[in-house]
Amino acid sequence: MSTNDPFARLPEAASFTVTSTTVTDGAAWPPDQFSGIFGVPGGKDVSPQLSWSGAPEGTKSYAVTVYDPDAPTGSGFWHWAVADIPATVTELPEGAGDDTGSGLPEGAFQLPGDARAARFIGAAPPAGHGPHCYLIVVHALDVASIGVASDATPAVLGFTMAGHILGRAVLTATAETPA
Repeated sequence: MSTNDPFARLPEAASFTVTSTTVTDGAAWPPDQFSGIFGVPGGKDVSPQLSWSGAPEGTKSYAVTVYDPDAPTGSGFWHWAVADIPATVTELPEGAGDDTGSGLPEGAFQLPGDARAARFIGAAPPAGHGPHCYLIVVHALDVASIGVASDATPAVLGFTMAGHILGRAVLTATAETPA
């Protein structure tokens, strides 16, 4: 598993809780959350159900990201990024990250990840590369809209959010493809 902490150089943020009926913290992704787009047998690229609570006072919106710091790229791999989730929303249904974002609340939008698709891309660790961890993060923000373009990258979203993060809720999933 990763020793790369993507939060190590970011400002401190309050902790709150994120849970999922799809995956348990520290457990492996179910088959539907693997990537059919990248040819993983049985993979369906279905985004996980997420619920969160206990966000800090003053939260005006949320962003959700899914990141694999263990991808053999030198920069990890962004699987999903959603911005401008209203502060009144505390749950995303399983499958919200489909091609149309049909399960996202009004005003929220998906950014293209490292596969350049504005949707959830499931796990696809290279065969024999060992276990990968996937950081599923809900970011509580102090602005109603983060102000990034819908075609921005998750890295640009992260850079723009850095000064606006009030809290961070993290759930970790794992995946491995045998050699």
